[in-house]
Amino acid sequence: MWAAIYPLREVPTMKLYFAPDTCSLSPHIVLQELGLPYELVRVNNRTKRTSSGEDFLAINPKGYVAALELDSGEVLTEGPAIVQYLADLKPEARLAPAAGTLARVRLQEWLNFITSEIHSGSSPLFNRALPEEALVIFRDRLFRRLDFIEVNLASRDYLVGDGFTVADAYLFTVLGWMKGFSIDLDRWPAIALYVQRIGVRVSVRAALAREAETPPVE
Repeated sequence: MWAAIYPLREVPTMKLYFAPDTCSLSPHIVLQELGLPYELVRVNNRTKRTSSGEDFLAINPKGYVAALELDSGEVLTEGPAIVQYLADLKPEARLAPAAGTLARVRLQEWLNFITSEIHSGSSPLFNRALPEEALVIFRDRLFRRLDFIEVNLASRDYLVGDGFTVADAYLFTVLGWMKGFSIDLDRWPAIALYVQRIGVRVSVRAALAREAETPPVE
C-alpha cells in the first residue's frame, strides 16, 4: 500500500514505537523517505501499554516515544540519534551528509538546536496548569528561536544544503504543534512556506496517514 520512494533492500524489519502528535513522527517520516520495512507499534502515553500488548516501560524505561527496536533486539531512543542511524543505512538517499564532514556537523548543529530550543522550548506550552504570565515568557522565548529559523529559511528551502534531510523531518514535526498552542506560523512567512513545502512530500503524507489508521491503545 505504501510506495517506497527508494527501492527496498533486504533489510530486517524494525519496530517504531510511536504516539500520535509527538516527535516520533520525525523518524516515521525518515523511514518512509528511505523505503525501509518497519512495523508500527502505537503507544498509549498515559497507560504505557502498546498496541501489541507490551509494557512500553520494559522497552524504553524513559517512558516516551520515539523508540526504534532493531532486528537484534536492541532499542534506540532519542529522535536525533534515531534519524541519523536510519539515514546512514541508505547514504545514497542523502538524508544526512557523510559522517566526519563539516556538513554532518552542521546537520547535528540543527538537530541539537531543534531539540533544545524548539522541542524543549515548546514543552511548557503543553502544561495548561501554568499561569498565563508564565506562558507569555515561554512563548516569547520560543518566538525568538522561530525568528532565528525564519532568517535562515528566508534564503533557502531546507535547513542543510540544497535538499531535504532528517533535520527537516524533525523541524516539520515540532512546528506541527504550533497550531495547538494558537501560534500562527504566518507571522514567519518563510517558515509557513517551509511547512507547506515539507507537508506535501509523499513520505510525510504516508506517515501521517498510516498513523491515523492505527487504532488507539486502551
